[in-house]
Amino acid sequence: MSPDTDLTNHFLIAMPQLEDPNFFHTVTYICEHSDDGAMGIVINRPMELHLADIFEQLKIPIASEKVSEQPVYIGGPVQSDRGFVLHDSNSEWASTLRVTPQISVTTSLDILEAIAAGKGPEQNLVALGYASWGAGQLESELAQNAWLSGPAESDIIFNRASKERWQAAADLLGVDLNLLSSDAGHA
Repeated sequence: MSPDTDLTNHFLIAMPQLEDPNFFHTVTYICEHSDDGAMGIVINRPMELHLADIFEQLKIPIASEKVSEQPVYIGGPVQSDRGFVLHDSNSEWASTLRVTPQISVTTSLDILEAIAAGKGPEQNLVALGYASWGAGQLESELAQNAWLSGPAESDIIFNRASKERWQAAADLLGVDLNLLSSDAGHA
């Protein structure tokens, strides 16, 4: 895959007309993209579940109360019982994929234990499940105007309110999502 078509470390922004309930008005952070397909984490769909609930279920003691009310996100429709932690790249854990020098994704229990103890990454987003596309599938969906894509910014992932992330990601491209037509590019 050429650097021009690799969407790793990009936001995938659902177009307003995308009606799939798994991706309606979502922003997905693309963690990996190759000729074999793509994998990402939806960053703007908080669940009615908090880290305290996850820690309790996994029997992880909580030493840092400030993290217990942190929301858990629906990361996507694939393996929705599996946890993924997007976080700053200041530390490595047992199962970490360093996406960029600033952003990593980890799937091992040790990072959750560190977060509960107040020793985890300062910036983190915990999600259950992920989004996945087979070879050529994402490229096809982009050609059909289902998505916008653009370079990701960690500030949107970690510091923006989840309800603001969809438009904030589009703002990076200078796009007002409320003004888009479903027929863009099909004159």
